[in-house]
Amino acid sequence: MLTYRGTVYPWHCDHMGHMNVMWYVGKFDEATWHLFNAIGLGPAALRAAGRGMAAVEQRITYVRELHAGAVVSVTTVVNEVHERKISFTHEMRSDDTGELAASTTVLGVHLDTTQRRACALPPAVRAAALELTANAN
Repeated sequence: MLTYRGTVYPWHCDHMGHMNVMWYVGKFDEATWHLFNAIGLGPAALRAAGRGMAAVEQRITYVRELHAGAVVSVTTVVNEVHERKISFTHEMRSDDTGELAASTTVLGVHLDTTQRRACALPPAVRAAALELTANAN
């Protein structure tokens, strides 16, 4: 599933001339919110239910450097869906070459924002996420 498309701007680059790690994380974060919106966890739904999501684990692999002007896309696959958590992987690729630039796997937990504790994902959200998992295989 396409979850992000954007461009590397000069201000995303560090003193070595390639996109700084903070921008990879930022672009992956934007992709995460597109995924969450697609499965029913958009900002309005989360606020209305008094819920939130928290990343409790994230592993990033950097494969190729990206430079100013690169156009990139992030695609996302849902790995696992549990009662209170979801795991997914984003892959960032150069649109020009199709080469993998970076990937990240994230474990997110659904939270009750009042109690600050993990809580069950809504059944419709779990079903939507599971459907993405099934379609990925």
